[in-house]
Order: sequence, then structure tokens, then C-alpha cells
Amino acid sequence: MNSIIKSILFVLALIAFPAIASINLFTCEPEWKSLADEIGGDQIHSFSATSGLQDPHHIQARPSLIAQVRKADMFICTGADLEIGWLPLLLRRAGNSQLQKGQKGYFMATRYVRILGKPKMIDRSQGDVHAAGNPHIQTNPKNILPVAKALAKRFIEIDPQNASLYQSRLDDFAIRWKAALKRWKKMTRPLKHLPIVVHHASWIYLEDYLKMQQLATLEDKPGIPPTSGHLVSILKHMKVRPAKVIIHAAYQSGKPAQWLADKTQIPAVKLPFTVGGTEAAKDLFGLYDDTFKRLLETVKP
Repeated sequence: MNSIIKSILFVLALIAFPAIASINLFTCEPEWKSLADEIGGDQIHSFSATSGLQDPHHIQARPSLIAQVRKADMFICTGADLEIGWLPLLLRRAGNSQLQKGQKGYFMATRYVRILGKPKMIDRSQGDVHAAGNPHIQTNPKNILPVAKALAKRFIEIDPQNASLYQSRLDDFAIRWKAALKRWKKMTRPLKHLPIVVHHASWIYLEDYLKMQQLATLEDKPGIPPTSGHLVSILKHMKVRPAKVIIHAAYQSGKPAQWLADKTQIPAVKLPFTVGGTEAAKDLFGLYDDTFKRLLETVKP
């Protein structure tokens, strides 16, 4: 009887006091939160500073974010200066020594992939140009697995007691991701060499993945809202060399893209850009499924 009571009490204790996560993780963007959840499972508690409907370039260093950074064991952000306007301020004000550069808690995803779009020269007149190169690596699904492997390794360094769990979850994710890559490769064949216009120069990795041809950007200069004069110049350009689709991210205004679409009869499409950007992009798999589905709908005969 005593053993039965002890068993009941043990189960009740587990319900009342669930397992505490081993790693408290701060992420800058939703794609990295989604990836961390895949690798860490219940052993991490993850928080994303941004949502799929926010511009990751421009975030306020709010007290609530400082508090999250202060209690974090680790952070994962994109890097390549994407968060330069707010992350350094968060780190400085939080005063968390575990998250300083060179520490185990410091993790920048762009370190583990090939960076595209590095400018040969840069000055303020060029607009919001990243000196380290284009940071939007999550638009190419091939970039996810190298980051996942590095992230699992870092989890193991911080929490070696759960090394086997992180490794097994990485192995499982890798199998599923490689299968998805094969599926997406076949799925996206009709998109190869597609001529496009983009709102912001944030699709360079997707363009590289699909070998698409970027003909113009709605922004005359990166980070500067589209002007009527520049849109008119693109309209003239489209008469000579028309695109097949006009792309904008979910967090961006669709008005400039729709204006050009109305004038040219070229379809405008909103892409999720990151996890949570659209209803279907609930995780990393959904992000690319929905991205490719939306693009394919524009090239149907």
C-alpha cells in the first residue's frame, strides 16, 4: 500500500513541478526560435524578440527585452549587422557576461554559412547597406542545416548532461530536413530563372537557391521607403524587360508592390519571410512550403 501511495505522490509531483528547462534561450528572430525548439525540445525555454510581422532591422530595446537578455544562458541571432541597431544596446544594458562575444552564450547564425552580397565599398548615401554582407540567410533552406549542427554543438557545450538528447534531436531533424530539401528541389523546378522584382534586397539567398533573376527593387536605396519617382522608373523598365512576379515580405507594406502590379498586370505576392509571417508558416517546414506554394501560384499556366 505504501508503495502505491508513493507512486501516486511521485506522479502528482511531476505534474505539479514539471521539468525545468536546462537552457534559457533568447532568440532575435522567429526562424532561430523554431530551429532551437527542434533541437532543444523541452530542455530549452526559448523566447523570440521579434515576430514574423516585424522588421528585424528596426526593433526598440524595450525594458522587457532587456529583462529577457539578462536571464538568458544563451542567445542566437542572425548577425552580419542585421540587429546592429538594437542588439548591442540590449547586451550592454542587460550586463549578462555569459552572452558577450567569445562566450558560449554568444551565437550568430551567419557565422556558419556562406555570406552573399558583401559590398565592395560603403557609405551612408547608399542607404541601409550591411558591411558584413546580406544577413537574410533564412530565405535559402540549404542554410538551415549547417546552423542546426552548430547550434546542437553549442547546446551540448552549455548543457553536456543532455548531450545525447540534443544529438538525437539533431539527427532526427537532419533526416526530416534532407527529405524536405529533396521535395522542395522537385517542387520548385518551375521557378528556376524566374525574373522578379522585390520590395527590399532581402531575397538574395532565395534567388541563389532558385537561380531567379532580380530585375529591380521597389526601394531605390535599401531601407528607404519606395518613392513615386523610383516606382515610375521601374514601370518604364518593365515595359522593356518585364518580370513575372513582384515579391514583398509579410512585414512590409504591400501597397508599392500592388501599385506596380496594377500598372503592369504582373502578380504581386506576399511571402512569409520568416516563421509566423503567414498563417501557414507555423514552423521552418511550413515557412518554405508556403513560400514555394505562393510563388508557384504566380506561374501557373
